[in-house]
Amino acid sequence: MKKPDIKIPKRTFIEHLQDSFRPEKLPTDDRGRMRMVLDNLIFHIHPPKIPERTLRWTYTWGLGGISAVLFGVLVVTGLLLEMNYTPSPPQAYLDVIDLRTDIWFGDLIRNLHHWSGNFMVVVVTLHLLRVFFTGSYRPPRQFNWIIGMAMLLLVLAANFTGYLLPWDQLAFWAITVGTSLISYIPVAGPFISRMLLGGPEVGSQTLLSFYSMHISFIPIALVMLMSFHSWKIRKDGGGLSIPKGLEEGEMTEVKKVTTIPHLVRRELVCTVTVLAILFVWSALVSAPLEGIANPDVSPNPAKAPWYFMGLQELLLHFHPLIGAIIIPGIALVALLLLPFYDSDDQSTGIYFRSRKGRYMTIMAVVWAVVLVPLWIILDEFVFFWTEWLPGWSPLISNGLIPLGIVLLALFILDRVSKHWLDSNYEERILTLFSFLFVSLVILTIIGIFFRGPGMNLYWPWNMPSAHPV
Repeated sequence: MKKPDIKIPKRTFIEHLQDSFRPEKLPTDDRGRMRMVLDNLIFHIHPPKIPERTLRWTYTWGLGGISAVLFGVLVVTGLLLEMNYTPSPPQAYLDVIDLRTDIWFGDLIRNLHHWSGNFMVVVVTLHLLRVFFTGSYRPPRQFNWIIGMAMLLLVLAANFTGYLLPWDQLAFWAITVGTSLISYIPVAGPFISRMLLGGPEVGSQTLLSFYSMHISFIPIALVMLMSFHSWKIRKDGGGLSIPKGLEEGEMTEVKKVTTIPHLVRRELVCTVTVLAILFVWSALVSAPLEGIANPDVSPNPAKAPWYFMGLQELLLHFHPLIGAIIIPGIALVALLLLPFYDSDDQSTGIYFRSRKGRYMTIMAVVWAVVLVPLWIILDEFVFFWTEWLPGWSPLISNGLIPLGIVLLALFILDRVSKHWLDSNYEERILTLFSFLFVSLVILTIIGIFFRGPGMNLYWPWNMPSAHPV
């Protein structure tokens, strides 16, 4: 005899909500209620279960969580610093001096804020590298990759706007150099630069504008993007591609574990470790502070903040339009569109794509370590393009010709990867990216440690002391 169908009426959202708040549904003790709140918060961010292999420290390195911890430190210390700061010269500098000398733990709070911002640039960049080298930007995570790129730019903007706030010589002239790079943007560059500065040069209006962006627009935008980024990760079931070994191209059974306690325990250990390291570092190493800003006395050399030193180094070797706009612009667009022209998910979850990809990455690193310093030395002491071609436009002699040589080197690297090493498409993308990223790191290191007065090359141990001009 066929059993009669029993239809169970669907319960509405309001009815479920009412059930959850009925006394018999709630824990009776304070500890139970607190645990329920924490569990709901955790499950709002994470799925109830995650693949066990994604818990490996060597796969994620906890970089996303570390970024969130650093951002939390920045928000808390920023609110405390805001209570004892006036965005007006010379009072801004005097307030920073008071923080260091007269306010309890003021120097420690400033150090925590300064180093958290600098470390966050490094950690977010490493997080981007981790996602790239494991192919975790591919569909369905391509939109989160774009959000991540936007957050990296906002982190750089947050550090850049905060760099000026102490109003000392280091900050004043670093921002002067940094904002001058923006003026090289065709057509709109001078307008954008003047709008940011609030005038033709760095002054009191610049300090107020940077302070306003630093405490309002940029943090709000970061909170919104981080929230959406976390939600998207949650929606994607954890957001991580399942890590595979080099020989694991086929699908295997995925073992899952509960988020509590497996993931939460690791996140707690990571948070405590990061905070301990940050506090010790901030207690031992003070944030830099020089004399009060003086527009009439510039240091020699005047350098941009360290995270823009690679870009400043490029300007020494290329026409400003090429070095400040075209090369960074093409690189940024290529990274944003990366998931759309490298969408094959066969190697997703494998570091460096394959065993051959690892060897090619090492090859790209070696090429960059050898060729980039060699190019800088030749361009400094041998190649004098504008003198050799005096009747030519600097855009051609000091722009397109050097750019053509660089593109030729990249083309040769790609051909060697394809024909001699028999690499596939995604392995060649990996090689080019590795070469360009290591090149940027080398340019940054040379700009920081090997450029002295007149932006000439010096050995660090023979570096003349900077002197005002």
